Amino acid sequence: QVQLVESGGGLVQAGGSLRLSCAATGRTFNNYAMGWFRQAPGKEREFVAAISWSRSNINYADSVKGRFTISRDNAKNTVYLQMNSLKPEDTAVYYCVANAIGTTYLRDQRRNNYWGQGTQVTVSS
Repeated sequence: QVQLVESGGGLVQAGGSLRLSCAATGRTFNNYAMGWFRQAPGKEREFVAAISWSRSNINYADSVKGRFTISRDNAKNTVYLQMNSLKPEDTAVYYCVANAIGTTYLRDQRRNNYWGQGTQVTVSS
């Protein structure tokens, strides 16, 4: 059974940092792009960041550029999202995704192959 399991969410004050992890189990994700989406209360789910297998392609939403960093450890089948300078508007459920084609397709949530169950990030003002 293929699973993406997120961890690292929680409650943090504005200006603080959190590091999300996503561990893939049940198969290896060789050549898969990995990434993150988020969904805030009452809003549509939106793209956050993506990284290719080789790490040569990395994309961010404009709203998180300069504050968030995506990385991956292919030996551990794990992708990370380091979130710094957090703002109350970053409050959302964060979802890990995997895409067999690449980072461009990953940005379209309809095209993703696997999704995690989500982890809550709450930023207080």
